Amino acid sequence: MADVQDNRPGEEEEEEEEEVDDSSYKTIKDAVLFAIDVSPSMLEKPPKSEDKKAEHDSPTSAALKCAYQLMQQRIISNPNDMMGILLFGTEKTDLQDGDSTFQHCYLLADLDVPSAQDVKRLRDLVNNEEDTEGILKPAKEGASIATVLFCANTIFTTKAPNFSSRRLFLVTDNDYPVKLKADKDTAVTRARDLYDLGCTIDLFPISQPDHSFDRSRFYDDLVYPTSPSDPDAPVAIPTTTNVAKSGEGISLLKQLISSINSKATPRRALFTLPLELGPDLRIGVKGYILIKRQEHVKSCYVWVGGEKPQIVNSSTTHMADDTARTVEKTELRKAYKFGGDAITFTPDEITKIRQCFGDPVIRIVGFKPRSSLPIWTNTNKSTFLYPSEADYIGSTRVFSALQQKLTTSHKIGLVWFIARRNAAPILAALLPGTEQTNEVGDQTMPPGFWLVPLPFADDLRQFPAPPEHPLQTTDALRDKMKIIIEQLQLPKAVYDPSKYPNPDLQWFYRILQALALDEDIPDQPPTDKTVPRFRLIDKRCAEYIEDYGAEFTMALDKQRHSALAHRAKHVSQKRAGGAAAEAEHRKPAKRVKKEVNVKDEEGGAETMTDQRMADLNNSGQISKQTVADLRLWLGARGQSTGGKKAELLERVQGYLEEKGL
Repeated sequence: MADVQDNRPGEEEEEEEEEVDDSSYKTIKDAVLFAIDVSPSMLEKPPKSEDKKAEHDSPTSAALKCAYQLMQQRIISNPNDMMGILLFGTEKTDLQDGDSTFQHCYLLADLDVPSAQDVKRLRDLVNNEEDTEGILKPAKEGASIATVLFCANTIFTTKAPNFSSRRLFLVTDNDYPVKLKADKDTAVTRARDLYDLGCTIDLFPISQPDHSFDRSRFYDDLVYPTSPSDPDAPVAIPTTTNVAKSGEGISLLKQLISSINSKATPRRALFTLPLELGPDLRIGVKGYILIKRQEHVKSCYVWVGGEKPQIVNSSTTHMADDTARTVEKTELRKAYKFGGDAITFTPDEITKIRQCFGDPVIRIVGFKPRSSLPIWTNTNKSTFLYPSEADYIGSTRVFSALQQKLTTSHKIGLVWFIARRNAAPILAALLPGTEQTNEVGDQTMPPGFWLVPLPFADDLRQFPAPPEHPLQTTDALRDKMKIIIEQLQLPKAVYDPSKYPNPDLQWFYRILQALALDEDIPDQPPTDKTVPRFRLIDKRCAEYIEDYGAEFTMALDKQRHSALAHRAKHVSQKRAGGAAAEAEHRKPAKRVKKEVNVKDEEGGAETMTDQRMADLNNSGQISKQTVADLRLWLGARGQSTGGKKAELLERVQGYLEEKGL
C-alpha cells in the first residue's frame, strides 16, 4: 500500500474556516479501466529456466496480477474510486449486460467501486490459471483497437458519467494494431472522442524478446500527455517510454506495478490563483503539493449493532442546555472573548473580518539575491507552482520567462500569498526550480517555482546563549569525519522517499486487507527499510568510526582540561585582585556579603538545588564556588568529594549531564 500521497487538497484547512468556495478543494473521484491485450504473444509464457527468479507468468497474467494489487490498494486507500478490467482480443464477447456490439471484448470486472467480493474473485482468477483458460482464449483475427476505444467510451459514459478523473490503462505488446490506414484514422478518431469526454489514455507497452516496442509507429498519434482532472498538471509523458520487457526474470511484474503506481493517482491542484507581477499584469498558476506523508485515515463510521455492518450517515444537532430545545443554525453566533466578555458577531461580519485582506492572490512585492534565503527559513512544506492557461492566455510564456530570468540572475521573489478565502496572508519566497531528468533522459521534475513560506519572528525559537568556551573541532577530526560520510553516501547521492515506505502504515494496511478479504492475519510485520543497515555500515566504515571516536575523545579531554584550567586561573586572578582592592579600601564586609548572598539564596551550598547549580554552570559562574562548597554539594548527593577543584568541577558537571540539566 502506498504511503506517499500526492496532492490531497483540503486536508489542512483550519477548523474555524467555513464556506470555502474554492472548487479545487472538492473531492475528485477517479475511475480507472484496465484494457489488457489477450493476443497469442501476450499469453505466451517465457521458456522454463533453472533460475528461481526467472519469469513464469505471461504478460497478460502479469497485467492481471498488477490490476489485482492495484485493486487491493484502492479498496482501502481510495474507497470511492472505481476500477474495471476489460480484456480485448478474446474469442468470447461478454460485457455483462448482454451487449455483443463490441466483438472480442470481455469485461472481466465491471467498472464500479470494488468490493471485497470483487477482490476475492479476481484473486481466485489470478491464482488459478485453470479458471481463466476459457476466458483467456485469443480470437483468430483479434480485436480492433478502434472497437476497444469505443467500448471504453461506452463504459465510462454509462458507469462513471460525473467523474472528474477517468483513465484508460492500455497494456499491450502490439505497436501497430491496425492493418489499413483507414483503421488507424478510425482509432485516432475514437481516441479523440475519449479525450473530448475528459478521459485519458495511459499506455503501458511491453517488449517481447524478439521485438522491441516502437511507440512512434502508431501510439504517438493516439496517446497525448494530458491529465483528466487537470490538463495543466506538471506530469510529462516522454515520447520514448520505458517499456516493460517480458522474459527478464521478475522484472515484468515489477516494472508494470511501478509504471502503473506512478500514474495511479492523478495530479490534483491544491489551488488555482493569479500570480500578480505588477499592476494590471497577472498570469494564472496552479499549486501542487508533490509529496506528503499519508496517515491512518478513518473514512467512515460503521454501525455493527445489526445483523450486517452498515455505514453510518452522521448528522449534528445543537441543543439548548436549559430546555433541550433544538437550536437552529440561524440562532447561532460566533464570539470572541475580550476582557472577560464575549463579543458576538454575525456570520456576515465574520466573513468581512476574515476577508479584510482581499481576494486570494500571489503578489510579487520584490526580489532579493538567492543567497539571502537561509536553509532554516523553510519551516513549512513548500508548494510547487505551474502555469495555467485557463484564466489568462499566455501565462505559460510569461511564467517561463520569469523562471529563466530568476534562475540565470540567481534571484528569488518575495510574494504576498493568500491561499484561499478565509486564509491568513503570509510572506513567501518564490524560488525558481530547474528541470530534472533521470539517467535515460526522462523528465522527473518539470521547471517551475517553489513557494516557500517564510517564518515570522515569533515562529523562530530562541537558541540558548553559547557557552563561554565552546568546544571546537579540529582539522584532524574534520578529515576523519569526511571519510566516514563518503563511505555512507546513498547510491548516486539521491534520496527517494518513495523507496522507504512507512512500516507502521504498511502493517496497518496489511491487517486491514486480511480482515476485509477473510485472509489469515499475518504474524510478521513488513520489513522496515528505514532501519539502518548495521552490517553494511560496520563492514564499510567500522574502523574509521573507531579511529574518529578515539581522536574525538582525546580532543575533548584536551579542550576540557584547557577550559577548566583557564577558568581556575581566571578565578584566582579575580580573587587576588579583589583581596588587594579590599586591603586598599578596607571594605571587607561588603565583599563577603556578596559571596554569601550567592550561596544563601538557596540556603547554602549543601542545600542548593540541582537547577540552581545548573544555572550557575550554564552561565559560567560555577567556577566561582569554593572547594568546600563543591564538596558539600557533592556529598549531599552521594558523590565522591576527593580531589582538586578541577576534578570536583568535572564531577559536578558530569552529575548535571546525567540529570539532563
